[in-house]
Amino acid sequence: MEDSYEHGFRSIYSLTAHIVFVTKYRRKTINQQVQKRLKEIFADTCKKWGCTLKEFNGETDHVHLLVSYPPQVQISKFIANLKTVSSRLIRKEFSNYLNQFYSKPVFWTGSYFVASCGGVTIEQLKKYVEQQSSPNDLA
Repeated sequence: MEDSYEHGFRSIYSLTAHIVFVTKYRRKTINQQVQKRLKEIFADTCKKWGCTLKEFNGETDHVHLLVSYPPQVQISKFIANLKTVSSRLIRKEFSNYLNQFYSKPVFWTGSYFVASCGGVTIEQLKKYVEQQSSPNDLA
C-alpha cells in the first residue's frame, strides 16, 4: 500500500481527481487524431504542474482524465489551465477541421466535472478511523 503514495517536501499523499471536459454544444468534434493530440497535450500540461495523467479516454463529445496531483496544486486553477491550453492548441492545429463545427474560436464548454477519488471507499475509511485506538484505550 505504501507504494501507492507520493512523497513530497514534508508530505506523503495520494490525491487523484476524475475530470470530464465536454465539447461546446456537445458537438461531436473529437475524432481519433484530435483525441490522440489531446492526450499528448494533457500529459505535457500535467507534467508542467507536477501532476501525472494516469488514464485518459473519451468519446466524440467529451473526455475523461484521471490525474494524480500534489497537495500544493489548486485543482480549479489546474483544470482552468488544462482547458485553456488544450482548447488553444487544438483550435490552432485542427482549425480547418473545427471550422465546420464552430463559427467562433471555442472547443470546450465553460463548465467541467471533477470528483476526488482514491483507492478506498468512504465506508472503508470510516471503519479504519473508527478502529483507531483513542487515548483512553491506551494503557
